[in-house]
Amino acid sequence: MSNNDIMKKLRVALKFTDDDIVEVLSLVDFKVTKTELSAIFRKEDHPNFKPCGDQLLRNFLNGLIIYKRGPRARH
Repeated sequence: MSNNDIMKKLRVALKFTDDDIVEVLSLVDFKVTKTELSAIFRKEDHPNFKPCGDQLLRNFLNGLIIYKRGPRARH
């Protein structure tokens, strides 16, 4: 399963829009545009398809933790 497939499945499972994904990524200071996201969600044979890199997926998952649980408490 590719990173693109994982992102697609998470977007559907969480019922996220592109705006939601941009918001989650902004929580970890990772900037991405809606245009870049749409390229990730395209089919592989589409001319504007872009593979989802490990860095994008990692930052999305880290941002998702903050989005769902809140920021980490400082001790």
